[in-house]
Amino acid sequence: MAKTVVITGATGKQGGAVARSLAGQGFQIKAMTRKPQGDAVRALVQLGAEIVQGDLDDAESLKRVLEGAWGAFAVQNTWEAGVEREEEQGKRFALIAREKGVQHFVYSSVGSAHRRTGIPHFENKWRVEETVRGLSFPSHVILRPVFFMENLTSPWFLHGDKLITSLEADTMLQMIAVEDIGRFGAQAFTRAEELNGRDIDLAGDAATMPQAAAILSEAFGRRIEFVRIPIDEVRKNSQDFALMLEWFDRVGYDADVPGLEREFGFRPLGLREWARQQVRV
Repeated sequence: MAKTVVITGATGKQGGAVARSLAGQGFQIKAMTRKPQGDAVRALVQLGAEIVQGDLDDAESLKRVLEGAWGAFAVQNTWEAGVEREEEQGKRFALIAREKGVQHFVYSSVGSAHRRTGIPHFENKWRVEETVRGLSFPSHVILRPVFFMENLTSPWFLHGDKLITSLEADTMLQMIAVEDIGRFGAQAFTRAEELNGRDIDLAGDAATMPQAAAILSEAFGRRIEFVRIPIDEVRKNSQDFALMLEWFDRVGYDADVPGLEREFGFRPLGLREWARQQVRV
């Protein structure tokens, strides 16, 4: 019998990427979603995944979903749930997974969660990490992805032909493509015994915002201008987000990209390559 792996957020970015990378590698995938319909669900079915309805806020649904599972991939969304609720969701899922006998637990946290950043949506993930470690799963892996390349083309940053943020022009920001999180996430299951107990910061490239604007300009065939705004403008919308950007300027991520390539056997996408792929999509 193939080992069953429950993947949360399966119709979203990280969960979907892990499901795509893990498909065909000898596991039975249970793709958990609140809404079992739509194009993302149909794509998962084509991969051979079993679609299961579950809600991170509903303990009874999680008990049903996790019944009989060997492994679980856990990810929560701060910007959807909020800091406190995300932490509750993360802890609830881990606790129920342990109660249901899950043997291998993979939690997607955030880069530098262990470094006392003072950023609310980093600190809450650290507390979930501590819960996972404290539950003493037979094996577990914690992944810590840095800033998503996909954020650059989201409304958080890109407005028409302007890349807008408060980051200083010379701040070098580590980034990762979501698809690469999926590739690392798949190995967290295929190499479960080898990677047991590891906390792994994940990144694929680094760039300043002016460099990112130039790369996007080249890929999209139009001029995209970097525009720096005062941090107080960001703070009006989100104190949490503002604290993160200030930390990027002051400290920043420190993932070992060459080390990841050596250990995991593939080269993560660079920003230029990722941007070109967006045009092809």
